[in-house]
This record gives sequence, C-alpha cells and structure tokens, in this order.
Amino acid sequence: MSDDGLVRCSWAAIRPGPDFELYRDYHDQEWGRPVRDGVALFERMSLEAFQSGLSWLIILRKRENFRRAFAGFDFEQVAGYTDADVQRLMADTGIVRNRAKIDATIANARAAAELGTSADLSELLWSFAPEPRPRPAEGSEIPSATAESKAMARELKRRGFRFVGPTTAYALMQATGMVDDHIRGCWVPSPR
Repeated sequence: MSDDGLVRCSWAAIRPGPDFELYRDYHDQEWGRPVRDGVALFERMSLEAFQSGLSWLIILRKRENFRRAFAGFDFEQVAGYTDADVQRLMADTGIVRNRAKIDATIANARAAAELGTSADLSELLWSFAPEPRPRPAEGSEIPSATAESKAMARELKRRGFRFVGPTTAYALMQATGMVDDHIRGCWVPSPR
C-alpha cells in the first residue's frame, strides 16, 4: 500500500523521491489504459524499444526529449529522416543515444507509413490482443512474452519493423491496454 492508501502494482511502489510522482502517475494514469491512436502506439513501440536493457524510469525521464527529437512520433515525418537526422539524434544528450535503436525507430516509422494510415497501424497491433483474462494475483504470475506477443513480433518483423521482439511486443501490449496486467488488488480500474 502506498502513502496515499492505494494499493498499486509492486513495480509502481517505489520509495518517495524525485521520480516518485513520475513513476506513480505513469502507473495510475497511463499504463494498461487502451491506446488506439496509431501515433500514440508508435510512440509506445519506440519507447519500449529504447527501454530494452534499461530502466523504464530512464525513458520516462527523457520522454519529452524523445517527443521533441522524433517529431512527436509522427511516423510519417520520422519516415523521412535522413543521415543528417541520425547524426542530430546521436548528438542529442536528452535521449538515449543508441545508433541501433535510432535506426530501428526510423525503419519502424517507414514500415508504419507503408501500412497506410495511423488507423492501419492501430488495427494491425490490436489484432494480436488476446481475449481478456483475470488480473494476476501478483507480479510473479505475469509472463514476459505470450503466444500473441510472439505472433505480433513475427508479423512486425515480416513487415520490416525492427527491435520489437516478443518481450518488447508484450511490454507494448501491457502499456497500451491490450492486456491488463495490473495485479488483482491494484486500485486502477480494469480498462475492459
């Protein structure tokens, strides 16, 4: 239980400090809430890829910088990025400067643009959402990947997306409400 008397998922129950509100607000107001907008989904996909191997808190701290650097995650704009943009991003201390992840974000923007509209990206990603299931009793019951996230990763790879393996795909599903992995006792209402 948190200092405000609410039960939260264990990962969101960090000790009070400079990042307490940032993390708690992400859990309370965003994580696990359904996201259907293709641009917002592209942002989450990109941030999940940048997070790979890092703390999610690092990504949250840098989120506004990522939005600025990647044109608000407008994938049609990012699809047009050139080598000069890559160099600009590699010099940007406000984001995670990982060349493979930057290249993947641009490649993913191009793959998303090839799908067509923002709605087309949303339709593709949500087509892998499993049937609703009961919330897990505790965090240890939450898988790192599922049959659906493996299928999503395979299809995204087939379509030219990069840096979106089964674990990253599952994290995307969790973050965007395709699955509800808030623990059973968590105060956040079920989105479905």
